[in-house]
Amino acid sequence: MEQLYRINTNGQADKGAIVQREKYRFTLLTEEMIRLEYSEDGQFEDRATQCVVNRKFEVPKYQVIESEDSLEIITSKIHLIYNKKEFTNYGLSVQVRGNISVYHSIWHYGEEATDLRGTARTLDEADGAIELEHGIISKFGYGILDDSRSLVLTEDGWVEPRKEKCTDIYFFGYGHEYQHCLKDYYRLTGNTPLLPRYALGNWWSRYYRYTADEYKDLITRFENEEIPFAVSVIDMDWHLVDIDPKYGSGWTGYTWNKELFPDPKGFMRWLHDHGLKVTLNVHPADGVKAHEEHYREMAEAMGRDWKKEEPVNFDITDPKFLKAYFQYLHHPNEEDGVDFWWVDWQQGGLSKIPGLDPLWMLNHYHYLDSARRGKRPLTFSRYAGMGSHRYPIGFSGDTIISWDSLAFQPYFTANASNAGYGWWSHDIGGHMHGYKDEELSTRWLQFGVFSPIMRLHSSNSMFTGKEPWKYNKISGNIMKRYLKLRHELIPYLYTMNYHASHDGQPLIRPMYYLEPERQEAYQVPNEYYFGTEMIACPITKPMDKTAGAASVKIWIPEGQWFDFFSGMKYEGGRMLELYRTLEEIPVLAKAGAIIPIADLTEFTNSVENPGNMTVKVFPGAKNSFTMWEDEGDTCEDKSENWAQTEFEWENKQKFVIHAAKGNLSVIPTKRSWRLEFYGIMNPEELVVTVGENKIEAQTAYDPERHIYTVVISGQNVTEQICVTFAKETSIAENDKISEVYKALYRAEIEYDTKEKIYAYMKAGKTPTEMIGILQTMHLPESVCGMLSEVLLA
Repeated sequence: MEQLYRINTNGQADKGAIVQREKYRFTLLTEEMIRLEYSEDGQFEDRATQCVVNRKFEVPKYQVIESEDSLEIITSKIHLIYNKKEFTNYGLSVQVRGNISVYHSIWHYGEEATDLRGTARTLDEADGAIELEHGIISKFGYGILDDSRSLVLTEDGWVEPRKEKCTDIYFFGYGHEYQHCLKDYYRLTGNTPLLPRYALGNWWSRYYRYTADEYKDLITRFENEEIPFAVSVIDMDWHLVDIDPKYGSGWTGYTWNKELFPDPKGFMRWLHDHGLKVTLNVHPADGVKAHEEHYREMAEAMGRDWKKEEPVNFDITDPKFLKAYFQYLHHPNEEDGVDFWWVDWQQGGLSKIPGLDPLWMLNHYHYLDSARRGKRPLTFSRYAGMGSHRYPIGFSGDTIISWDSLAFQPYFTANASNAGYGWWSHDIGGHMHGYKDEELSTRWLQFGVFSPIMRLHSSNSMFTGKEPWKYNKISGNIMKRYLKLRHELIPYLYTMNYHASHDGQPLIRPMYYLEPERQEAYQVPNEYYFGTEMIACPITKPMDKTAGAASVKIWIPEGQWFDFFSGMKYEGGRMLELYRTLEEIPVLAKAGAIIPIADLTEFTNSVENPGNMTVKVFPGAKNSFTMWEDEGDTCEDKSENWAQTEFEWENKQKFVIHAAKGNLSVIPTKRSWRLEFYGIMNPEELVVTVGENKIEAQTAYDPERHIYTVVISGQNVTEQICVTFAKETSIAENDKISEVYKALYRAEIEYDTKEKIYAYMKAGKTPTEMIGILQTMHLPESVCGMLSEVLLA
């Protein structure tokens, strides 16, 4: 295999970490992680596997207690007991030490782990919840990774099966240190690669028979409507589909349909000129038939008689086929403009090599091959088991359009972090069947904006297109605003992309990652951390007509939290039902949050590092935030590629934008800053300095949302900017009277009842008194809940 297909691995553990006898071997990788191997012939595997690529850890402290018929290995975190015979449930156990669980923190060999589950191969045809595969995170303190059937990666870049009847298991005994567990899992199986910057923008995807002119007209209208997109996904109709039945169904194809796209290279160049990257869908299962443009080259490479039109069968287990597959079917299109491939494998996990899943092979080699042109590798395909995080991005499959499908996706997305899989892309809005529901489509798109990848998609039905102008004006305008917001968020998202790759911290994490001892954190499956600064709580059920709003029950962690959109303040440490009209979903920023976003007042489709920035700053705590930027698509992720801009909020009086450091060539030399300080009372005076010089800045105060805005134009990024308030800022209290009025106004209840409630509020009744009054009025539950949220926030 070419050097391109050989990855860096380090399968040999330190000898000091190994306890080995004739037929068994234990490797202490950390004080919490141990590898358990058994082999009748005493031969053990030190090469990397499909899942595990590194075993070179520092040797942890451990103790061995051994007698003729027993062996114990003890660290500060785990205790292994073994009878020195073939592994059995009565002869081998590992217990997590500490007060994790009274009965459940011990694992006996062969037992299925009771973990919090991970993710799944696909959501194809799912209409709601499906069963998930195992992950490595558990309330009982341990997870199991069985690598016994995983194939070995050979030094020449190929794979080979394991020998029969070997046992190779990894025990993760990290207790409730979930983030620590995940970081060590990444050390074992490889880091999550850095995504190219463009992947974090909006993707337009539709299974539809476009012509080149129709597609250009569509993109032009998006531009005219100021709706940004970064990725153009061309589904399978780019290639010949209506073919002679003797060649098959047309589902697999590699030859452009010149009736639809007379000039493919020119078409893709046009998309690039309009700021879009290009990916093409490919279903490779049917191989290559004689009607294909590159059939003869493939046939000759594979020793088939092209004159007799002998088919070239798909065989991912043959290195010769793999080489020709890329050389003749993919590389020419890449030279013409394809940036990466959407690998749409739907044919299961069987191949000529026992245990080898074709999907894993496609993911592995497509990802590696995509680096050959010196750009950041990327592929787009389904999940193929543990270790698949090394091949982003995940395509979750063709879901049914329904509220049940939407209701499952936030949990499915966040829970995938338990398997280290952080970059799922869903068919936002649903793919097929189902029913027309504009509220559902709007809520799904809002979730998409606060998900790893924002990709609209739909089937080839004439009625399922996701263009915002095809909806009523209210839904359409909301969709446009959120699609713009997604591109505004790219500086924040790209920094989280950096942390996912460098620090083992996925963009989306379940709530229990930071509060593992709070049972409430396990009871909100559709709520999750969205990076380091925010919590997202997508709404996944229809609006209550009486309340004029939809609700979601969430857990608010300890401390103060602020609504990302309205600035409303919430006190944490409790469960609360939040209500939102169609315009918004609950997104909460932590106290002290600093959220840098692009200022898209002047529309652009570009996702490059922006010259105009907005920084949203929230009160209540000191904080600092480093924004990471590079060219966005470099192949190698080197430290010298990066520029860093640190923001520092000294809470009550001072905000600093530190001089940019590192590779300044990748960012604009000057930037304009719009600083939005949320949730504070109107400050009387402030001073803005750039370096040592005091400058004038534009300021404004929004008394309804309590946002103080400071606009600083065109300053060198090498200069420190400091905003100092004359007095310490104070946190603004929620205007409960105003918020109750808004809730009452939209509620569909008797006017006299509204008047009574509002009169009590204006009379100065306390929130506690108001809750008591509301309980005596026999209000609809939804209206009472909506008012209670305001009173209790």
